[in-house]
Amino acid sequence: MRLRYSALALAACTALTGQALAGEAEAKRWIDSEFQPSTLTKEQQMAELKWFIEAADKLKAKGVKEISVVSETITTHEYESKTLARAFEEITGIRVKHDLIQEGDVVEKLQTSMQSGKSIYDGWISDSDLIGTHYRYGKVMNLTDYMAGKGREWTNPGLDLKDFIGTKFTTAPDGKLYQLPDQQFANLYWFRADLFARQDLKDKFKAKYGYELGVPLNWSAYEDIADFFTNDVKTIDGKPIYGHMDYGKKDPSLGWRFTDAWLSMAGSADIGTPNGLPIDEWGIRVADDKCTPVGASVARGGAANSPAAVYALTKYVDWMKKYAPKEAMGMTFGEAGPVPAQGQIAQQIFWYTAFTADMTKPGLPVVNADGTPKWRMAPGPNGPYWKQGMQNGYQDVGSWTFFSGHDENRTAAAWLYAQFVTAKTTSLKKTLVGLTPIRESDIQSKAMTDMAPKLGGLVEFYRSPARVAWSPTGTNVPDYPKLAQLWWKNVATAVTGEKTPQAAMDNLAAEMDQVMARLERAGMAKCAPKLNPKGDPAKYLSTKAAPWAKLDNEKPKGQTIAYDTLLAAWKAGKER
Repeated sequence: MRLRYSALALAACTALTGQALAGEAEAKRWIDSEFQPSTLTKEQQMAELKWFIEAADKLKAKGVKEISVVSETITTHEYESKTLARAFEEITGIRVKHDLIQEGDVVEKLQTSMQSGKSIYDGWISDSDLIGTHYRYGKVMNLTDYMAGKGREWTNPGLDLKDFIGTKFTTAPDGKLYQLPDQQFANLYWFRADLFARQDLKDKFKAKYGYELGVPLNWSAYEDIADFFTNDVKTIDGKPIYGHMDYGKKDPSLGWRFTDAWLSMAGSADIGTPNGLPIDEWGIRVADDKCTPVGASVARGGAANSPAAVYALTKYVDWMKKYAPKEAMGMTFGEAGPVPAQGQIAQQIFWYTAFTADMTKPGLPVVNADGTPKWRMAPGPNGPYWKQGMQNGYQDVGSWTFFSGHDENRTAAAWLYAQFVTAKTTSLKKTLVGLTPIRESDIQSKAMTDMAPKLGGLVEFYRSPARVAWSPTGTNVPDYPKLAQLWWKNVATAVTGEKTPQAAMDNLAAEMDQVMARLERAGMAKCAPKLNPKGDPAKYLSTKAAPWAKLDNEKPKGQTIAYDTLLAAWKAGKER
């Protein structure tokens, strides 16, 4: 029996070695054919992939052959689902079913899993906007403790968390990491640089408004430029030109238009990054503990229906009706996204860099014959309530998220896959495909320098100090799924004219307070809301902190900056 056992053991070892060798051969093929460029040498890439092979072998021995994960449908995740999942399977032998669904569906399924206590997937790429939710409910795994404990064996020694640029957005008030960034993109200002450079248009603009046509620094200038192109220029190359683009259909995506920091761009929140404190860009105030939500309405000390918030909604509706194509009113986020690439939009104040790849395709009206873009991106302009030191805009950080209490071996395998698609071996190529950078080393790489002329300012932005003022939804929001759905329904009433902007925001603020009151009664694992009593809104309105008192003049003189001057400021280490 002893001899027979030894023979079987030898056969098993031989088989295991054969698998490892096969995995290494596949790893080498992927390194040579797909995983270039990389900030690692090919030898370093192979060493990293050998670690994945060995870790996967241990999990396969525990019976893990396949895992399922999910993400929203954007270019970066399509690359992961179609290419990196296949690479992971060929290299490690673990199959990955990487589902691609709409963002709203991801949130809905995540919410269902939280309510049932049973995760539908082994791993999720969900927005870091849910960080406040995850922290309070205690259903999502704390990665800091996992990496130091049960997950230590499955954590890549070359992960290099300090190299990730978005971990501060996925860190909860307890100082621990709950999500691992997978992709990032910012909400910036987009404009047709070729049109802005035309001397005839520059002369006409300055003659009418008294200042230079350039990148708007405030909303007054944005409005002037929108009016100028729509009503003065009117046509370019025989086709209508519009000074603004947006979307207004009653649809869940209308909520993102606002919760993605539109109010903070106007200046409704408090000073402080990554989000205003104690009042954030949703208008939610937290107590002195920086964690307990106490209200969204001005009557409870919040700012969701403050003068700055009402101003933000008013401008959104007015600009769309006056300066955007009439079709914009009936469009969703997805339908409106491709419109600027068609060549009839002069500028867009609310534009996501996730569209960069789609805006650089050869043959588009907004791309030159040599492949360089006719457009550029820049920091978004600020509303009249905005003050230095405030959050400047939104940055999406899709991040790997895992449920506590899920099968530990399947979680470990999903954690391996999460690290694989964000590893230095694969991350630079993924960044070049989807243009949603997550690592400082990739951003500073020669490959990104070489790509910069074709990306319209994306590389310059991510290398600038300005990027820190763009951040996702913060920890003030206690339950993102429950509160987010209130926004689009209320904003829609202002778009249709059913309610005034003030009435729409009053109702939104009241409904947010109602939801938080229910959360207070239901209880949460940590930092449950505890609402302030309703009081006279006048006692909260202030000129020193949010909620900010109404300004006498909400349209100061327009201010612009030359794009080249802006780039020079970034290179000098300044925000502008």
